[in-house]
Amino acid sequence: MIHWRHRKRMQARPDPGAPESQHGHPTVVETVNRIRAHVLEENGRSDIIRTGLDSGALGDLYHTLMTMSWFMFFWASIGLYLVINIGFALMYYVIPHSVSGVPDGDFLDDIFFSVQTISTVGYGTMSPVGRLTNTIVSFEVLAGMMLNALATGLVFARFSRPRARVLFSHVAVVSYDDVIPTLTIRIANQRRTLILSANIEMTLTRLMPDERGRLVRRFDRLTLVQSHMPIFRISLNATHLIDGQSPLYGLSAETLIDQNAEIIITMDGTDEISSQTVFARHAYEIGHVKHGYRFSDMIANRPDGRVEVDFHRFHTTEPGDTPQTPDPTP
Repeated sequence: MIHWRHRKRMQARPDPGAPESQHGHPTVVETVNRIRAHVLEENGRSDIIRTGLDSGALGDLYHTLMTMSWFMFFWASIGLYLVINIGFALMYYVIPHSVSGVPDGDFLDDIFFSVQTISTVGYGTMSPVGRLTNTIVSFEVLAGMMLNALATGLVFARFSRPRARVLFSHVAVVSYDDVIPTLTIRIANQRRTLILSANIEMTLTRLMPDERGRLVRRFDRLTLVQSHMPIFRISLNATHLIDGQSPLYGLSAETLIDQNAEIIITMDGTDEISSQTVFARHAYEIGHVKHGYRFSDMIANRPDGRVEVDFHRFHTTEPGDTPQTPDPTP
């Protein structure tokens, strides 16, 4: 059988009746090759560049701060903190004798006074002098209270955001061990707690021309042998039968590659500890589907009666049965 290992570009077939691309009418094949992109975008990687939108990161600042990495969030917080303190320190710096205990022209001490003011610490060695300076201090204290409240809320929201530590196998396998070939994806729960009422859905997505010849993204549901699990504890296999009712039935690897096909799997359930709904998803290119393989066993019974789960073998596959090609009739 063919292994779906590499994604290939479509090759245009000559068609006397089709418009030529040099006349400004791109063919469907050329359009597919230009818009190849993953349906799902992983964190830290984007295959799609969005232009023409009115608002960017600042227009949806809360979502931006919630979705950025902890490393970026930390340095963004430090940068904002420094900008605010330097801004207020400049105001104190340009006002003569604005802060008692700070010599004129000592900008660094003005920054230290701003830090003490915005945090409402007030050690007593430096204090504002004059109505103008006290007015500025009042606004800085207000800014400090708002900044502390927002920072506390964001940090708590990032920590408390429900996340499912669900592991998906690196590849999907098509095995022929039974009468009907099956497409299987292995899923594991990396936490010791249970995921209750887990629902799994598998979808085939392809770029298909509509009745007018325009490419549209089509989603076909791949029915699973068991899509609902009352309890998801360790590991399970999401299995789809490639029978006559399957959208994959009769499709070759080359056809799926030409259609920019991907297999999407999603899972949702309820975390046993927090009682919050958790989600997880993954996408597989056709090049990550192996034919004639099965997943290696990762669960074994130990002599002491306990069950051992070897996650080192989670992504491991081994050759299975291959479909028999009938002999030609003599």
